[in-house]
Amino acid sequence: MMMTWRRGVEKGAIFSSLMVLFVLLRSGDARQPSSNEAPRMNNASFNNNGAFFHCADDGIDNLSLDSIRKTLIGLEDTIIYSLIERAKLPLNSPAYDSSHFPGFHGSLMELLVKGTESVQAQGGRYRSPEEVPFFPDHLPPPLVHRPLNCSQDLPPAAASVNVSKKIWDFYVNQFLPLLAAKGDDGNYALGVASDLACLQVLSRRIHFGKYVAEVKFRSETEAYSAAIREKDKDTLMNLLTDSKVEAMVKQRIEKKAKVFGQEVTLNDTSNSNDYKVDPSLVSRLYDEWVIPLTKDVEVEYLLRRLD
Repeated sequence: MMMTWRRGVEKGAIFSSLMVLFVLLRSGDARQPSSNEAPRMNNASFNNNGAFFHCADDGIDNLSLDSIRKTLIGLEDTIIYSLIERAKLPLNSPAYDSSHFPGFHGSLMELLVKGTESVQAQGGRYRSPEEVPFFPDHLPPPLVHRPLNCSQDLPPAAASVNVSKKIWDFYVNQFLPLLAAKGDDGNYALGVASDLACLQVLSRRIHFGKYVAEVKFRSETEAYSAAIREKDKDTLMNLLTDSKVEAMVKQRIEKKAKVFGQEVTLNDTSNSNDYKVDPSLVSRLYDEWVIPLTKDVEVEYLLRRLD
């Protein structure tokens, strides 16, 4: 059975690679344009669900705590829906076990995520500070570039802040066994695709801490600068932490999970406590991993802010 599955994966990988190559050849006239020739997307629209910002031509910096808060609230919705989709499938643990593939040694999940990130890198996904690949080595250059006058660009220090390994580790080894029921239905590629959707939105939410840190730095530059010069992580963490806001976020995300995850029927026979994903687990996700890692990103960003 394992050999049959592996042959299927190999054939699927080859077919996917050929299709990607075909699309790239058709769209690029059989050649990859240089960085000077690569198309630019004018006035890229970055909406409140966390996918994009709006890059205006007027030079006005619209980066504010209110705009960031709206984005983070929108990302809560995306996170919950992604978790609901993954919870539909069993754990499918063989997808996370190390194995041998032609030219690759690692898990099926690692293989598929690396391939997906390679294609998305060509679309320019990782040019945004909040978009951080899990496998950054040897990614191809983007074929599409954001406009150079985007007012949301952060200082260069942002590029070096990366906690993607920690996100991968807690999701695969700690959180996923709590989210997915034990079992194996053989739909490994489907499960991994769902995992990647969860991982990418969680990474975006956590690395959005760079913007949070920048706005807070601007509002209290003197206090933050003093702590940065002293490399005082504890003081920075205290300046960044708002316990009341964190408690409100955890309550809101749990309530959203109840609303989004309830079974909808045309009568009153549904069980009000039967959810597609455990709301308390979603709140725990934020409490134990999302909020702490976001603050880690903020502190690491600030430590580099004056470089």
